[in-house]
Amino acid sequence: MVMSEVYNLHRQTAYLAQDYFDRFMLTKENVDKDHLQLIGITALFIASKTEEIYPPKIYEIDPYGFERSEDFDFESYEELMSEYLIICTRRSIKWSRLLKDTGKVQRNVKCKCETLTFIYLRPRYLRPRLFVDTVKRYVRKGIPNEHRAFIWMTASGAREQLEKNPGYYQSMLATHNDSKLVETIRTDLNRTFPDNVLFRKSSDPCLQKSLFNVLLAYGYHNPSVGYCQGMNFIAGYLLIITKDEEKSFWLMDALIGRILPDYYSPAMLGLKTDQEVLGELVKLKIPRVWQVMVKHNVMWTLVVSRWFICLYIDILPVETVLRIWDCLFYEGSKILFRVALTLIHHNQALIEQAKSLPDVCQAFKDITQGPFVEDCHPFMQKIFTEPGSLSMATLTKLRATCRGRVGEGES
Repeated sequence: MVMSEVYNLHRQTAYLAQDYFDRFMLTKENVDKDHLQLIGITALFIASKTEEIYPPKIYEIDPYGFERSEDFDFESYEELMSEYLIICTRRSIKWSRLLKDTGKVQRNVKCKCETLTFIYLRPRYLRPRLFVDTVKRYVRKGIPNEHRAFIWMTASGAREQLEKNPGYYQSMLATHNDSKLVETIRTDLNRTFPDNVLFRKSSDPCLQKSLFNVLLAYGYHNPSVGYCQGMNFIAGYLLIITKDEEKSFWLMDALIGRILPDYYSPAMLGLKTDQEVLGELVKLKIPRVWQVMVKHNVMWTLVVSRWFICLYIDILPVETVLRIWDCLFYEGSKILFRVALTLIHHNQALIEQAKSLPDVCQAFKDITQGPFVEDCHPFMQKIFTEPGSLSMATLTKLRATCRGRVGEGES
């Protein structure tokens, strides 16, 4: 059995290795690469022992339930995962150590139209600022899957809202009835991740029912938004990670209500504004691409609207999207611009070759595929270096300008 097949028998078994070595690791101040490789190999060994309880073709489904295409390159995947598993193991160990410590630290991330509250278990540091820097670095390097739901809930303020409003989610489902909203959501259910086995009616449990409940409850909770396409994919990803309807609901509330205001409202003013902001950033940072867009009269909404409204779902590989969301829940919407600018800057030469509007559209599809975006760890390192500085002050100023321009166009 090849490594890729073993790895995909049960991704979570990688973390069994951490438990196995826990007492050993806690006695060590520094862990060298040999130790990490040993842990990774042990994880694969444990996974191989679980082979008998899984169907023979389980490797055709990724760890999140998505079916792999017939032309999936297992050889390249094996090579990529042989390195990434070591990184995942290292991150898992460090996060577990961080979460074993006691105390609380609160961090407020304030920017225009979004406030994220981060209440977190405090490590053995004397200075809170040092802790904040440590958590930020940890988040950027990736949150292990077994801690992801907890970190997202805490960093986004969703946990705080859940604790302040016990039973609220259930009350939304029990006390409201809107047949039009129900029908609108039902229409989109079968279109949501048809390639994911977890959302099929034959699956047990089937996440489709949970997806319906989360979307319906949110529509009742925020009637000014209700439901629009794109929200189904976001709720679906949240359910895959949290495996919990109520947590997914409050994470939706954090995203749509605070982190990305007006992205999903009927006018989508926030979404349209941020697309124009991206155009202004490209003009400043990648002027030759901006000139191509002007030359062929390409509107930004034509090539990047799905990037923003779907938060890169079905645009970039699943693991890469989850790494982006780690930062989105902690740092806010600025991360969406960093990803977009990196994709464009890294593929500037390809975009410049476009001879027509269709060529530009095709180039923007092509830049979201291939090894650069599949290898999520170096990709995430790139988004914090390749676009250069991107201050919140700059974004706030550009948003004010672009929002006025978009508003004038709407009137």
